[in-house]
Amino acid sequence: MILKEDEILKSKVHDFWNDSACGTFLVDKEKFTLEYFEDLEKLRYSMQPEIPEFAKFQLAKGKKILEVGVGAGTDFLQWVRAGALAYGIDLTEEAIEHVKHRLNLYGLKAEDYAVADSENLPFAENSFDMVYSWGVIHHTPDTQKAFHEIIRVCKPGGKILIMIYHRHSLLAYFFWIKHALLKLRPWKSLSWILWNHMESKGTKAFTKKEVREMLKGQPVEIIKINPVLSYYDRLERFNKILRMISKIASKLLGGNKVGWELLIELKKK
Repeated sequence: MILKEDEILKSKVHDFWNDSACGTFLVDKEKFTLEYFEDLEKLRYSMQPEIPEFAKFQLAKGKKILEVGVGAGTDFLQWVRAGALAYGIDLTEEAIEHVKHRLNLYGLKAEDYAVADSENLPFAENSFDMVYSWGVIHHTPDTQKAFHEIIRVCKPGGKILIMIYHRHSLLAYFFWIKHALLKLRPWKSLSWILWNHMESKGTKAFTKKEVREMLKGQPVEIIKINPVLSYYDRLERFNKILRMISKIASKLLGGNKVGWELLIELKKK
């Protein structure tokens, strides 16, 4: 049986993230121990304080929430802690194992979590008060279909919070310098560089205009589509010289305007 190109790509995405759930390579504690999960949480929110600011976990009590792409389960844990009726899906078995062990360790329960595909969500339309997805649907082959599925399962009046990668960002430009300019192939596009060198094969990044195009005809009100300068744009993993270069570049190019994280807030009509 010959798989379609998208199915082959999706299989590669699955295998990449199933080898190591999001961010777990940064932690050197024994897997699934309290120390392991505590370090994951500390690292995630110290590196990306914009996550809790955007998600507003504390307002979730009593709300039926779906997280699309639970990863290592750090954000999912916050929804459960806050008293949400939390549902989660992920393409990988590894992510679901992380959530299971994490909730058991803290003595918490979610409504449901399972392996599923963001392009084909296993829920009825108008099911959730909120749908949340941080850094996930730019990895699936048909990101527009994932957007439409998220909108479909959200209730009218419900909120949708999504982060996807922003193509016109400092991090994307730095990747282009590293993988195109310095390798003497300056004709390579930002999209090609990210597809082939950013995380799993086929990673995409979008402009604000492209997001609006994907949402055309959908029953949503766009509250905001704002890029945010991230830990990764600031090159905080690197030496002082590179961090200074990033700081100067960000000032010259408009600060958050060239941020890697594109924060999208929608309201279902």
